[in-house]
Amino acid sequence: MELRDIEIFLTLAEQLHFARTAERLRITPSRVSHVIKQQERNIGVPLFERTSRAVRLTPAGERLYQHLRPAYRQIMEGIDEVRASGAGAGGTLALGTVGPQSWRVHDRVERFRSRYPGVDLTHRDLSLVDPLTPLRSGEVDVALLWMPMREPDLAIGRVTHTSPVLLMLPADHPYADRESVCLEDFGDLVLVGHRSPIPPAMEEVLQPFATPSGRRIARGPLVATWDDRLKAVSTGQAVATCPAEAARFSPWPDVAYVPVSGLAPLRWAFAWRAADDNPLVRAFVRVASDSV
Repeated sequence: MELRDIEIFLTLAEQLHFARTAERLRITPSRVSHVIKQQERNIGVPLFERTSRAVRLTPAGERLYQHLRPAYRQIMEGIDEVRASGAGAGGTLALGTVGPQSWRVHDRVERFRSRYPGVDLTHRDLSLVDPLTPLRSGEVDVALLWMPMREPDLAIGRVTHTSPVLLMLPADHPYADRESVCLEDFGDLVLVGHRSPIPPAMEEVLQPFATPSGRRIARGPLVATWDDRLKAVSTGQAVATCPAEAARFSPWPDVAYVPVSGLAPLRWAFAWRAADDNPLVRAFVRVASDSV
């Protein structure tokens, strides 16, 4: 089995979706299907169960995944380390994270530093309102972003952690003393609007556009920064959603944080420019995306 074919198998085993696998590897879905069928013929057993609704690993496919994943990771880490060394010990890498999310991946970042002590790893803050622009412009090389992200020019690593979503309210708001609010309650609220072009899929999981019954969720003042969000909420102009870590690291005396029921936790993963051939980017993603 060729190394590229192993990568296709492992990616499909993790994504369980032919189109997403093809998008992540920048190949066609037909190429993914062809490789998997060839692997199944060569091995002699089905590796995936395919229906019109889902793709699942068979027991044989699961066993193959458990055998191949650590071996493939070790091979690629070796290749990346040699490439990174060839790029020079004085290389630089810029990592972008949204506020306190850097705390959630501290151990992963430190693991990279220990393996690549000669790399100058700088850390920059990303705005919850405009997280993609610094990555696309090259201001940062790797960014920790929330999913889903279906941008063809950006590649995505494994999910590193999840964050429950909270609702930020003025401290004197009628909902501020609740144990939680539900998505249907959002129909009675006005959420801040984002001045920047966040992809709709990313905004939807953070600030839905409609309630479960179909009521439109109003948008209010446009904000461009995290401070803008806090000020809009504290002055009663609107409410806003945020990752749960904000309640611990960004407390304001005039703002209350209330859990949101019915809204799935945000899933975070490292992302980078798909066309970036910097070996340090690949080395960082491979080291930092593995479980601690």
